[in-house]
Amino acid sequence: MTNTNHLKPKGQSDEHYTPKSIFSALNVVFDLDVAAPSGGGNAPALHYFDKESDGLSNQWWGNVWMNPPYSQPTAWVEKFLDHKQGIALLPITRGKWWDRLWNESGAILPTIYNLKFERPDGLVAKPIVFRTALYAIGETNITALKMSNLGRIR
Repeated sequence: MTNTNHLKPKGQSDEHYTPKSIFSALNVVFDLDVAAPSGGGNAPALHYFDKESDGLSNQWWGNVWMNPPYSQPTAWVEKFLDHKQGIALLPITRGKWWDRLWNESGAILPTIYNLKFERPDGLVAKPIVFRTALYAIGETNITALKMSNLGRIR
């Protein structure tokens, strides 16, 4: 069956690829992409969980990349913080989960204001309407953010 989630109107799909330019700047190979789009996405990860393989229910290992569904991020953020090794791309928000993410991340780097995700069909989506940031836990990942030249780190 063909996944048509990316054909839904704006705001109704969680199937978006992180821009390749972010991974080029980070220069990290991840052990696992825990919330990959169907078929894997752009993350330089040795393994991935997509919607069908359910990364939220499976055990994570090693250094993880996480760009979870923004429609329901709480459980993903909690699991990411409990795992303690990875980089996550998430919105800057007033959600209750964000306070814990702010307090427990070793480094935070806000992304550019007009970040454009890539769509599964290869086209670039319109800029998202909210700010996002990269949140790093673990020395390798903190160093990657610092060396990325993507912006100022907290």
